[in-house]
Amino acid sequence: MATTPAFSTSPQLIAPCGIDCRFCRAYARKRNPCFGCRDDSIPKPVTRVRCLIKNCGKLADGVEYCIDCNEFPCLRLSHLDARYRTRYGLSVIHNLVSIREVGIQGFIQAENQKWTCPHCAGMLFMHQAHCPSCGYVWHE
Repeated sequence: MATTPAFSTSPQLIAPCGIDCRFCRAYARKRNPCFGCRDDSIPKPVTRVRCLIKNCGKLADGVEYCIDCNEFPCLRLSHLDARYRTRYGLSVIHNLVSIREVGIQGFIQAENQKWTCPHCAGMLFMHQAHCPSCGYVWHE
């Protein structure tokens, strides 16, 4: 079994909703990449610009992550969570609870391990059911 690499990251790449932008195919693509929800200096795909969670007024009031909001989990976040659990096997609510329990650095370490291919140690992507390096199927 391969060892787990430490994919470099910054807490800046953890979206307010708990998605780790590093493991999104839009972040990884070569052409027209998305540089994460929090980086407002670079043009983003329209879906990130119109995101109801990223544009939530509570975030403008100093809430860093949805877990810090007194309405957690709100209806918007619950809908996103249901969609991502069904399509990609990922719970944004679980991610946020994990951030609360182990801190952002602990969460990032767990994400590194979770999104490392157990066959080739390549990086897996949440929107892709197989490893782009070796073809290992991690989610169906």
